[in-house]
Amino acid sequence: LYDTHCASCHRIDGTGDENWRSINADGSYPAPPHDSTGHTWHHSNRLLIDLIANGSDFAQSRMPEFGDRLSTGEIEAILEYIKTWWGPEERAFQWEVSQQES
Repeated sequence: LYDTHCASCHRIDGTGDENWRSINADGSYPAPPHDSTGHTWHHSNRLLIDLIANGSDFAQSRMPEFGDRLSTGEIEAILEYIKTWWGPEERAFQWEVSQQES
């Protein structure tokens, strides 16, 4: 699922665009990494699932919505796959953030 729907922007290994912190000429931001070098693990499960389902235009993101193409279970599976790139500290932090939002 990740390879089909996410890898074209976030790369097959989750490293995202190498200049992900720089603004593009059109004012948008490149795709961030999903590994521990990025900020995905700073967000709750609820927020990440919502971002995948509904996309985002926050901070001029180009994140498209996938809720019309993927089931909730498929979105959750993608998120679980992304978490395999995180170390124990990132997983623990993200778990705490998710618990606080429950």
